Amino acid sequence: MKTLLHPVAVIIDKWRAKFATRGSSTSAGKKPEAESGTRKHAPAVLLAACAVLLAPTVAVAANLELRLDNGPDAGVLVFQVYDAADTFGDLRDPAQEFSLPAAGDGTYRLSNIRDGEIAVLVYHDENGNGRIDKNFIGIPREPLAISNNYQPKGPPSFARASFTMPSDESLQIGMEMYRALGERGRFGVGVGVIGRSSPYLDSSKNVTQAFPAITYVGERLQWFGPALRYGLVGSGKLRLAAAAEYRVGVYEEADSDVLSGLGDRDGTLLGGLGFQYEFSDGFELELLYQHDVLDRIGGGMANVRLTRGIPWGNTVFVPQIAYNWLSTEMSNHDFGVPLGAATSGRPSYRLGSTTSVEAGLGIFVELSEEWRIIVNVAGERLDDQVAASPIVDDDVVIKGLAIVTYVF
Repeated sequence: MKTLLHPVAVIIDKWRAKFATRGSSTSAGKKPEAESGTRKHAPAVLLAACAVLLAPTVAVAANLELRLDNGPDAGVLVFQVYDAADTFGDLRDPAQEFSLPAAGDGTYRLSNIRDGEIAVLVYHDENGNGRIDKNFIGIPREPLAISNNYQPKGPPSFARASFTMPSDESLQIGMEMYRALGERGRFGVGVGVIGRSSPYLDSSKNVTQAFPAITYVGERLQWFGPALRYGLVGSGKLRLAAAAEYRVGVYEEADSDVLSGLGDRDGTLLGGLGFQYEFSDGFELELLYQHDVLDRIGGGMANVRLTRGIPWGNTVFVPQIAYNWLSTEMSNHDFGVPLGAATSGRPSYRLGSTTSVEAGLGIFVELSEEWRIIVNVAGERLDDQVAASPIVDDDVVIKGLAIVTYVF
């Protein structure tokens, strides 16, 4: 305000100097003429008027009263106000946050709530660490409630939770606390399909396999079709989990004449460890290493994956990029030609460990609080060693996964 009023003060100082000059130029012994009341107080009046006009407008703050059911009798309740789908989907960076003592069921009053389209979340900070604890895949582990009594069993939708907060009046809403993971986790049933295009010479047969999509999401254990995670350490931004996954076989020798005599490349079970870190701007980084625990192939595989969820209505799009590493054993299992299987048209070929890069898109669609669709499609650019193999014709592989589930 001092800066805004500076030009006005300069003008007033000039006027005062002008009046002072008039007074000092009066002849000796002659009193100066008395200034009129208007002239005498004009600078002060002008200054006051300018101060009023230039003062910042004070908005009328709105209050929000929440009638909370199934609330805890002790501890701390944390109320978060979100004004963007992007941050609400990850439950990060709320626009406003309030902490109040828990007092069971009843009405909790929040003051100075921002107006416009908002969503409200309240959680019980059971361990007093000042944050909402999550499992390995980011689902809250502590009791919570969401506006519109929306109770998702996966990533929350801002479109389902949001409402319009008026700017100049109070509003009352009702919310009921629940556990997103239930008392014993959430089971789901459905159907899924996993597929992979064939990079092999003269083979147009893609690898496709349907499976019963039995899912389970608990505080530590998460099971989605062919993949399983078990949280070991961490509930905040950094988490460590044990990982297991079924690896689909890459080909059968009947798929192409060039593969004849190499034997079928069956699937196997992988197991290992995964690290996951949540960045403050919504990006997630996962480092994963898994080994062939059945020793059907030997060796293992690793990848570094960067993802970011982008919510749109009741759908979350998840662009992703990854860098993959395949051990020597697995590289030769998938793309090599053993010396004993070499022919005149198919020379022996041995690879070292190989790498690849991939880019893809995951899609999560919440049809209702119970029904969901999960789709993941990616393109993988294979290593030059792989492209040079006598049994390989394409250096790009398209792979995907689709699951439809009902969550109890």
